Amino acid sequence: MSGPVTLTRPGRDGEAPGTPPRPGMVWLPGGTFRMGSDAHYPEEAPAHPARVGGFWIDRQQVTNRQFAEFVRRTGHVTVAETAPDPADYPGADPSLLVPASVVFVRPPRRVDLRDVRNWWQLLPGADWRHPYGPGSDLRGLDDHPVVHVAWADVAAYAAWAGGDLPTEAEWEYAASGGATEPAEYAWGHELTPGGRHLANVWQGEFPVLNLAADGYETTAPVGSFPPNAFGLHDMIGNVWEWTSDWYGPHDTAGEHACCAPAKPHGGDERASYDPATPAVRIPRRVMKGGSFLCAPNYCRRYRPAARMPQAVDTSTCHLGFRLVVRP
Repeated sequence: MSGPVTLTRPGRDGEAPGTPPRPGMVWLPGGTFRMGSDAHYPEEAPAHPARVGGFWIDRQQVTNRQFAEFVRRTGHVTVAETAPDPADYPGADPSLLVPASVVFVRPPRRVDLRDVRNWWQLLPGADWRHPYGPGSDLRGLDDHPVVHVAWADVAAYAAWAGGDLPTEAEWEYAASGGATEPAEYAWGHELTPGGRHLANVWQGEFPVLNLAADGYETTAPVGSFPPNAFGLHDMIGNVWEWTSDWYGPHDTAGEHACCAPAKPHGGDERASYDPATPAVRIPRRVMKGGSFLCAPNYCRRYRPAARMPQAVDTSTCHLGFRLVVRP
């Protein structure tokens, strides 16, 4: 679907304002919830009350099939398929300024988990059509989430489809299933209740041993695991998802007021730059949800409260997106 979307006002008691603006969307009436966590990584703290208005959201992550239709109709060329502008990367090795994307490559032995270069490679020829490099393709992956999409790509898709990327608060509210005091995971307080795998994450010792006990070593077809209380699939695991918020500390202004603060957006672009790369001023947005590469021994971010920064110019093999539409 392309072009603008027109919606009526929300109905009484949070009922949906008419029919879904895009196929496969679910209406969330909005509400107040507990955002963030004080029990895990420091960037998730402090936990605080937040409020979002009602919105439509994709039931599933955008797939390769859907993204291919967008490319066919618009001729869009992704960031990973385009050589970077040397002016944006002062001092960079010219040989690295070629069309490329970031791919997970399993190391042959145990490595230092403090250095992500031990398993991430900027691979020339990797893009959404070639998710594992120039020798790969999309055969059998039509219903898997599209990956290797940078911010410009997801924003272009959203504009074409008549939607938007969710804010961090909208995404986290959707993942929590509407619980005012969210559980640890999108379904409860156990990762594998009764031994059942409810999300596509890593089993085994990351990054050297993936037991694939959940049935998938890389991405899974969207909808392979049960939905949460809102009827949404893969809100944790499978692939990380872009949100529209600039990355920064949680904005908790007004949290001690009588009512939870509304969270239309968060962060500031100038404050989102990575302090570790002062010469390269690339802003970062928040990504949510974890992926098939998140493991108990490393990156326990397969939780609604988890969050990470992602540079807008960078695409990877474990990052996709879904859309929202607001009335």
